[in-house]
Formats: sequence, structure tokens, C-alpha cells
Amino acid sequence: MDWQSSEDTVAVRPVTDAEARALVGKPPASGAWREGDPVGDRRFAGIGTVVTESGARIAGVRIAYETWGRLDDDRGNAVLVLHALTGDPHLIGPAGPGQPTSGWWEGVVGPGLAIDTDRWFVVAPNVLGGCAGTTGPASLAPDGNEWRGRFPYVTIRDQVAAQLAFADRLGVDRWAAVIGGSMGGMHALEWAVTAPDRVARLAVLAAPAFSSADAIALNSVQTEAVRADPRFRGGDYYGAADGDGPHRGLALARRMALLNYRSQNELNERFGRSWQSDVSPMGDHGRFAVESYLDFHGNRFTRRFDANSYIRLVDAMSAHDVGRDRGGALAALGRFPGPALVLGIDTDRLYPVEDQRLVAQGLPGSLDGAEPTLLVSGFGHDGFLIERKAVGSALRRLLRT
Repeated sequence: MDWQSSEDTVAVRPVTDAEARALVGKPPASGAWREGDPVGDRRFAGIGTVVTESGARIAGVRIAYETWGRLDDDRGNAVLVLHALTGDPHLIGPAGPGQPTSGWWEGVVGPGLAIDTDRWFVVAPNVLGGCAGTTGPASLAPDGNEWRGRFPYVTIRDQVAAQLAFADRLGVDRWAAVIGGSMGGMHALEWAVTAPDRVARLAVLAAPAFSSADAIALNSVQTEAVRADPRFRGGDYYGAADGDGPHRGLALARRMALLNYRSQNELNERFGRSWQSDVSPMGDHGRFAVESYLDFHGNRFTRRFDANSYIRLVDAMSAHDVGRDRGGALAALGRFPGPALVLGIDTDRLYPVEDQRLVAQGLPGSLDGAEPTLLVSGFGHDGFLIERKAVGSALRRLLRT
């Protein structure tokens, strides 16, 4: 089934001069949420020690999360929504103290919407290794200092193991649905394969069964951009003064990533060869508008994200392979018998539709059989975030099953 893009999309426009000027000041050494910062709508759940696949022990792990709706007495209406690489638990709601951005799935989650909070109890956790309140490199280790660059290498499976412990902590034995896009889709797949009895429905949006060599290569140049920044200091930068952290390397990594998240046609149509001659976020003049756009988003990103977390999460995505030590992807995916929405985007150049076709072929309960549900969009990979009306329609179809 194809879902056409519609006029009901998130506004995507060139950066204004006022927005650019607002980011001219020095960014922090790290944009992570830190102990003592305003909590916002976060809740926290301790899950104890996580032992990674490589044998590292992460003690005192705490999961930050947000919830909406009411959990039924039988705990059968809980829906788990898993965020993408640079996302966080804040699905809906305004920006505010301790929460630098507004909700990233407004129009999809809420009363009467596709993920209807009048019916479903929606839970969105921050991933292990992240920087929005869950234990990660910017968190304090048992010795009282930040984990920094010594935070262990983690895989998608390690992160899902932490999510399983988190579900136990909440008392949710079986999710009515597990939903995720991009990196969150990797986690959703891992849930379905690791614990199929704990997932009633599955939604995998713009995510592959395993990361290809092409995706790994794209990831590697981003992490190297961060490490190459002299202010990265091997990951030990948390005590640095504002503006003295690895923000240039992190901003460059974000600029690289945006080129994968958006389609070629979109950038050409939006910007062409137009100039943005006024001041840019980097203080330059006479730049192409597309360069100013990338600068703006890179600079803004450094104010809400952490360089060490970026490396750990990107590395986890590169390691993603649901078929590893399970007889291959198709054999692993066959473990999940329930209804599954597998959504691909026709202009996605990060995880092309062929990736979702493999997932659909492996899941016996795929809603459209061996073909993924196709979202026709001009926005590329980010279409699952932007095309909210079409994505919502597809999710309603799943949640009605």
C-alpha cells in the first residue's frame, strides 16, 4: 500500500536571519542533560547493572522516559515508542527548561490521533548511551566522575536488554505495540526477535534488518569528524568552558548526517543556487543558502547533544544486525508472528526501500506481505518524522489489527 505525501507536513523552510543570529553565542562543551538540570516532563527508573555483549559492566543504570495516557489495570494497553539517533523521549509538548526542543511527533501521538493517548498508555524512553537523561557518557559513573570516553561500547542488543529491564521495572509484560523509526526501528526489530512473546504489534519505519557497508561508511566519517576535533580530547571535555568543547566536529558530523536524511531533489528545489548574504551561524557572509542551512542545524545540534553519545549511538547503529548468530536476517525475523507495519520511503537514500523489503519478507505478519508499505515523499529518510498525516494513517491501520 502506498501513502502519498500531503499538504499536512511539518513546515520545512530556509533559516531566517533572526534564527541564525540567535545561535551566534558560544555553545556549551556538551549539550547533554546533566544532573541538576531542570527535569521537565522526565521520569526516571533505575534498572541496576547492565552487562554488555562485550562483557563490560555499567552499574547504576537509570532510564529517563516520558509517558502519556493511562495504564489499564491489566497493563495491556502500553505502547513503546523508540526514538531515532538524535531524538529523545519528548514525543509531544513544548520546549522548556531542561527540554531544548518541542515534541518530535506532534500530530501522531495524542488524544484522538494515530497513537491515541485516550486509548493507549504511551511510553518513550531515552536510549542507553544517550544524552537526554538515561545513563550515558555524560552521566556520573560510580566513581563520581563522568563516564566520558570510557563509557563502554554498546550495541542495539545491549540497548534493548536495558529496555527489557525497564519494561520489567514498569511492570509491563507485553507491549500492545513497539514502534520505532530509523535507529528506533532497529530497536523495534530487536525487540521482536529477542522477545517476540512481549510484543503484540510491531512498527518498523525506515529501518533495515542490518546496517549495510554503505551505511557503516557514512557513519564512520561522522564519528571521525567528532574525534578529529582537537577539543574532543579523547572524550574528556566535560569540564571545559563553554565554547571549548568539540562543537565544531559535532556540528560537522550533523551536517554530514543531514545530507543522508534529506533527498537530493528536496535540497535542490528548496535552495537551488540561492545566496544567504546576511550573517550565518558561523559568522560568515556571502554563503549559499544551503550552506547556511547546514551551519544553522549543525550549530543548533551542539546545544542539545553530546559528542561522546553521538559516537556511541552511531557505532551501535553500525553494529546492528538482527541476524547475527541467529541464522541470518530472514531466519531471525521469522521468530515474530504478530502483525507488523514495515514502512519504507521512496526517496530514502540512507536506508533505501530495498532494506525494508527484506524486513517485510522476513516478518510473517507484515501487513502488505513481502512488500513494505511505501511512503511517497519528497523529504527522504526524514519523511517518517515529517509526513505525519501519512505515517499516522499507516499506524492507525496497524493499531486496528
